[in-house]
Amino acid sequence: MQLKKMPRRKRLSAGRAPLILFLCQMISALDVPLDLVQPPTITQQSPKDYIIDPRENIVIQCEAKGKPPPSFSWTRNGTHFDIDKDPLVTMKPGSGTLTINIMSEGKAETYEGVYQCTARNERGAAISNNIVVRPSRSPLWTKEKLEPIILRNGQSLILPCRPPLGLPPPIIFWMDNSFQRLPQSERVSQGLNGDLYFSNVLPEDTREDYICYARFNHTQTIQQKQPISVKVISVDELNDTVAANLNDTEFYSAKSNRERPPTFLTPEGNASHKEELRGNVLSLECIAEGLPTPIIYWIKEDGTLPINRTFYRNFKKTLQIIQVSEADSGNYQCIAKNPLGAIHHTISVTVKAAPYWIMAPQNLVLSPGEDGRLTCGANGSPKPRISWLLNGVPVEIAPDDPSRKIDGDTIIFSNVQERSSAVYQCNASNEYGYLLANAFVNVLAEPPRILTSANTLYQVIADRPALLDCAFFGSPLPTIEWFKGAKGSALREDIYVLHENGTLEIPVAQKDSTGTYTCVARNKLGMAKNEVHLEIKDATRIIKQPEYAVMQRGGTVSFECKVKHDHTLIPTITWLKDNGELPNDGRFTVDKDHLVVADVRDDDGGTYTCVANTTLDNVSASAVLSVVAPTPTPAPIYDVPNPPFDLELTDQLDKSVQLSWTPGSDNNSPITKFIIEYEDAMHEAGLWHLQTEVSGMQTTAQLKLSPYVNYSFRVMAVNSLGRSLPSEASEQYLTKAAEPDTNPTAVEGLGSEPDNLVITWKPLNGFESNGPGLQYKVSWRQKDGDDEWTSVVVANVSKYIVSGTPTFVPYLIKVQALNDVGFAPEPAVVMGHSGEDLPMVAPGNVHVNVVNSTLAEVHWDPVPLKSIRGHLQGYRIYYWKAQSSSKRNRRHLEKKILTFQGSKTHGMLPGLEPFSHYTLNVRVVNGKGEGPASPDRVFNTPEGVPSAPSSLKIVNPTLDSLTLEWDPPSRPNGILTEYTLKYQPINSTHELGPLVDLKIPANKTRWTLKNLNFSTRYKFYFYAQTAAGSGSQITEEAVTAVDEAGIPPPDVGAGKAMASRQVDIATQGWFIGLMCAVALLILILLIVCFIRRNKGGKYPVKEKEDAHADPEIQPMKEDDGTFGEYSDAEDHKPLKKGSRTPSDRTVKKEDSDDSLVDYGEGVNGQFNEDGSFIGQYSGKKEKEPAEGNESSEAPSPVNAMNSFV
Repeated sequence: MQLKKMPRRKRLSAGRAPLILFLCQMISALDVPLDLVQPPTITQQSPKDYIIDPRENIVIQCEAKGKPPPSFSWTRNGTHFDIDKDPLVTMKPGSGTLTINIMSEGKAETYEGVYQCTARNERGAAISNNIVVRPSRSPLWTKEKLEPIILRNGQSLILPCRPPLGLPPPIIFWMDNSFQRLPQSERVSQGLNGDLYFSNVLPEDTREDYICYARFNHTQTIQQKQPISVKVISVDELNDTVAANLNDTEFYSAKSNRERPPTFLTPEGNASHKEELRGNVLSLECIAEGLPTPIIYWIKEDGTLPINRTFYRNFKKTLQIIQVSEADSGNYQCIAKNPLGAIHHTISVTVKAAPYWIMAPQNLVLSPGEDGRLTCGANGSPKPRISWLLNGVPVEIAPDDPSRKIDGDTIIFSNVQERSSAVYQCNASNEYGYLLANAFVNVLAEPPRILTSANTLYQVIADRPALLDCAFFGSPLPTIEWFKGAKGSALREDIYVLHENGTLEIPVAQKDSTGTYTCVARNKLGMAKNEVHLEIKDATRIIKQPEYAVMQRGGTVSFECKVKHDHTLIPTITWLKDNGELPNDGRFTVDKDHLVVADVRDDDGGTYTCVANTTLDNVSASAVLSVVAPTPTPAPIYDVPNPPFDLELTDQLDKSVQLSWTPGSDNNSPITKFIIEYEDAMHEAGLWHLQTEVSGMQTTAQLKLSPYVNYSFRVMAVNSLGRSLPSEASEQYLTKAAEPDTNPTAVEGLGSEPDNLVITWKPLNGFESNGPGLQYKVSWRQKDGDDEWTSVVVANVSKYIVSGTPTFVPYLIKVQALNDVGFAPEPAVVMGHSGEDLPMVAPGNVHVNVVNSTLAEVHWDPVPLKSIRGHLQGYRIYYWKAQSSSKRNRRHLEKKILTFQGSKTHGMLPGLEPFSHYTLNVRVVNGKGEGPASPDRVFNTPEGVPSAPSSLKIVNPTLDSLTLEWDPPSRPNGILTEYTLKYQPINSTHELGPLVDLKIPANKTRWTLKNLNFSTRYKFYFYAQTAAGSGSQITEEAVTAVDEAGIPPPDVGAGKAMASRQVDIATQGWFIGLMCAVALLILILLIVCFIRRNKGGKYPVKEKEDAHADPEIQPMKEDDGTFGEYSDAEDHKPLKKGSRTPSDRTVKKEDSDDSLVDYGEGVNGQFNEDGSFIGQYSGKKEKEPAEGNESSEAPSPVNAMNSFV
């Protein structure tokens, strides 16, 4: 027997004193019998962090035992949770387990919170952990537009995943459009954060379907990111692309892309820090790029990696240490190396620890007047704080008990009385978590009792330990002594060991240990005893072991295994090959003491083990078989068998015949079976069907036949290599006709018209007819009438129509097969119905309950069943919105239909328009169609919030004012009460100024804002209101007019206005550079002219300038006064000519140096369903073009002009 717990042992001395075990007065983890009074003990509870599936009912477990049985109560978020007031919450009878029925109604989020269960009886109160209930979440990916990625061969690449935050966090993996995992290697791998890292890219990495998937296991859902397109081009392709725009020095070098030393993609820098909790898995990651692909190595500075707890993942890019402890703290170094160099990164690891038990407090059972103690030993990093509670209340405010003294993590009890019974809670907590343990103090006066079953029989193998149980209880704690034999002699020898739980151990049991043993428990209140019996059995032994064998291929080998065992035990012998089961092959046979392997093959070589098992022990012995090549002989030809031949039919009877044949050659592979097929030349000529299969040892078969079939047979032989070709067909044999054996199936009776009954069935095939003249006898009668059966015989059809029937009446139907020989057996009776007709009565008492502005509930009374005149399909609601006279003239009313299945008498109408007038009626539906409509019922929906205003334009900007024009909401959903306008300025660094709130009467569609700052950008938020609340907002931006230069301000009514950035052109780097370039060009021209003049030649300046003008410098256009567009030196695309603002004063997206992306309205912005902006300004500012640098100096006309280029 095995003990769950082995406390310290006490050995008996060799003296004459009786063998008595005196146990201390405190019992560890004592189980009090449930028939005795005891405080509650929590036996089962939900986990601390309880993540639930929002699609299923919430079950929060709390089970406890005690005497009297405890009552249960709950707190939620620290306050009493009254479950009687919530109809969705029920408590399991006799338990504290809560069930919250959210599947019928309600939302899981409503019940999110911290729950705690209390189990209480007259002896105390036990409490559960704080159970944090949170519904799992699997949010969708944020919509984003992903631009294709184009990069050259050999570059590194990181494809971001950035999955949505779920609860619990999702599992990330990358796949393609075909849901195939993307291959990963030392070069391409997924990081711990889900991103896909390429140390260097190759042309085969080009694809358009890099897709990141997030699997949320709790809800069994998978979300996917938009596909990412990657194109890898070679250096030659890249040079061809840019050849027209670059000089000779700007072509890419193939050598520079071929090799480079490693650099880390993650983590960044030379050092980082990682903190992990004790007992968790420590995961450290280093991913490097370089060419050739770097290899990653890991070391621990000033230490070694734990051998049995260290694992490498992700091609050694991830180091994992399981069951991490404080000793694993230190510096870990990852090294990335390739032939061009090596780099390293140091990760400083600190292991902290949530509280963990060193010694949890245990239940304490004391008798009146005894002493004891509860100890709460916990550790952690940082050191946890210990606090005590009494019956769920902090011990500091609990009633005083003179027998109790608290000393830090220990409570000392002295001279306890019955009133000292209670449940104590120990709470050990630090910043990383907490532990909570209940331990009761139960003061009882109880005489001893033995809990082990009387006369238990123990059987033990000789020379092995024997453990005899004596579970006991008593208060005060009883003393235990053991006796052997009927005379009750006390155990006085030193070969016995007594355990604190009362178990007697005989370390080496011998034959003379057999006998009866008595356990006696005593305390001052009484005595109890119990007898158990011990039998010692002989060990099982293998007296003849299998021996090593060498066998040629094709030979037969035998292993012997003889076993000797106790005569009262029955052994089972099992043979194993290489510690696994024997092959499922007929060549292996087991016969009593022997294993025989016939026709030995090369793969039969290995270790064969004989295992002898009894109910008490097992032994084994092994031997090795070596297979060698036989004496060389001509290699046989192995093939499928030749087809059988000489087929003959004998013993020809009405329903059987005997078929015999001669097998063909087996081609050196024994025939294992024969397959017999038949052909029905009368009904299915040319089609062969399986008749039967027989053993390869047979050459005859008795075949069962069906009547009225013209049989032919053929035979195929099968060996281990396959089946032979079919034999020649046998002679034909026509069996005699007989009456049918079966009747048609799938019999149904349904009406196609109100006054008929259509009876259909699946006819028999020719093989099932059993004879000529196949017909069907169709019979019917009303189910509830006294009429006789009406019958008709038909042929070559599978349908019969009975006319003149009453509407929707049940009928009994049967269809019987017959032929020229006779009838089939009596058929089964099925029930059908005659045809349906339209319902006669409309639903009554129709009334409408308006739930809210978009939802209404409709109730009605069911119609009488007889008036339905068919199978009830459900009820159908027609409803429509009242139209104005002008709309009514333009089109018909748009009626909507909702159907409710079955016998429901109410339904919900969703998607209604607020502040509208609706009409509806209800009709019953059967298989034929709809019944009459109920009287129309009219109802009105209340007001709702309006949609966003249809448009918002800013016109007529001046120095200090802007005029706003708008169109009312397309869906006011009520009576507009007013408009709300909010606006705020945006400074040059895209920071928002103070927000101004303005109310505007509902009858206005134009408003002028005055006293604004000149040359200032403003952002406007505009929405309408009804009595139901505020609607969705529309946003717009505009800028007040420029203060000088006489340049008219742009009209921003058709789109967003561009911010004016006032800069002094004379101080701008690009302007200074341009002037320097012009001066340099003039100087060069003068020098050339001077040289040419000295040579006496003429220099056509204009022609040379036209032929050799620098393409990097574009002159100012004289026709529109705008400068040519500046191009960054890194931009290898052809430069565009200077562009000017379009005549309609709108700014194109690609021409603007400012956009909503700067304010968070681009990729990261969020919008309501109506398109209104709900994001926040992120403060993100992209790199400005060279000509867009801002200046704090006073604006000038040139600057004003430049701001619109």
